[in-house]
Amino acid sequence: MEKKPDGIIIGVNEKVSAPKALVLGLQHVLAMDLYIAPIIIAGLLSLTVENTSFFIQMCFFATGIATLIQTGAGIKLPVVQGPSYVPVGAIAAIGSKLGLGAIAGSLIPGAIFIAILGYPLKWFAKAVRKTIPPLVGGTVIIIVGIALMPIGLNNIFLAEGSIGTNIIVASVSAIIVIVCMLLGRRLGGIGTFFRLVSVILAIVGGTITASILGTVDFSPVRDAAWFSLPSLLPFGKPVFNTGAIISMIFVYLIILIETTGTWFVVSTVTGEELDEKRLNRASFGEGLGCLAGSLVGSTPMTGYSSNAGLLAITGVASRTVIMVSGGILVCLGLVPKLSTAITCIPEPVINGIFGIVCVAIVTNGMKVIQPIVIDDRNMMVIGLPILLTIAVTVLPKEVLANVPDWANYILSSGITVGALATVLLNLIIPVAKKEKAEPQSIE
Repeated sequence: MEKKPDGIIIGVNEKVSAPKALVLGLQHVLAMDLYIAPIIIAGLLSLTVENTSFFIQMCFFATGIATLIQTGAGIKLPVVQGPSYVPVGAIAAIGSKLGLGAIAGSLIPGAIFIAILGYPLKWFAKAVRKTIPPLVGGTVIIIVGIALMPIGLNNIFLAEGSIGTNIIVASVSAIIVIVCMLLGRRLGGIGTFFRLVSVILAIVGGTITASILGTVDFSPVRDAAWFSLPSLLPFGKPVFNTGAIISMIFVYLIILIETTGTWFVVSTVTGEELDEKRLNRASFGEGLGCLAGSLVGSTPMTGYSSNAGLLAITGVASRTVIMVSGGILVCLGLVPKLSTAITCIPEPVINGIFGIVCVAIVTNGMKVIQPIVIDDRNMMVIGLPILLTIAVTVLPKEVLANVPDWANYILSSGITVGALATVLLNLIIPVAKKEKAEPQSIE
């Protein structure tokens, strides 16, 4: 039997029956807010209602393809892919100045670049090994959780409806997840069942609460089509502009830093080592997933930290389950009526669960750095990046309008700033001889 870390009920390579995998995989799909980034981009590009709907549909489809590639042949860990928020500004700027064709023309070369970093060059793993020891890896995991917390809270406070109603709906969703987790850890049998399906129960309970309070609207489902096929390069022939390509490659590198944090979370939760072969495969899989997305009119993909946190909450780390999630996402991309139904789940429901996921991510980062002696040096390496992450997270948006594009791309992501700061501080601040003898790897 596969050896599983504490809190994991179903291991990474453990077999799961089809009905069970379908239910557990559906949880990951329902808990994702993958439609938010494309909605923002569509608004910035002033797309028509029809094109916006198709764009969101293609993001569902591309997310499924990218998840199948990464989990099935790339990193071979339970990683759910989804549209990244990092390139939102870059895509909007390129599309507005050079047209929609230039978006695909910048995304395709960038995706290929990320892929070849993993294979055939095999540079990615070497870079990670040299710059990311356990101290850095654990801190990055903590930063991921901290950076995501305000996003979830803002989505609760700013969602449609009154703040009071949204808080009630989010609280009900979060409480159901917490109760199910505690039941799963304290009780056997039925308790384990509640933990396995905790997210579905929370979504159902939260949606019912929202319905009672009058904040649910599923009317857009009625007008959505039942079936629609994807098309190759739906927004026109690619336009390859050198400046746009260079900008997007820079953005892809930032996304790669962001998604590496997610891989650390998954590695820590599942107890699976991120060796060089796996890291290079992960970079290659990330590139292929992004390439697939760019060809069907979607956005760059990244590993979703929220779904990584769900592994810890539900105790389900099976790759089979995540690949079923990928299959469901592909189907949703082919059936707009179903994908529209997912987008109608009230934001406070998803983000109430999201808050608990962030807590799980932070505590898993703490587990990584727990054995490390926190002297003055390590305190700075851990503390300063967290401070910078929070600073960027609360940075007024109007400030970003007055900085160069390259700075805008970095400062738009608290995770990126925190991760870069952690790596740089660990390299810059001298290490005592005793510390230098410690192994420099993430396990």
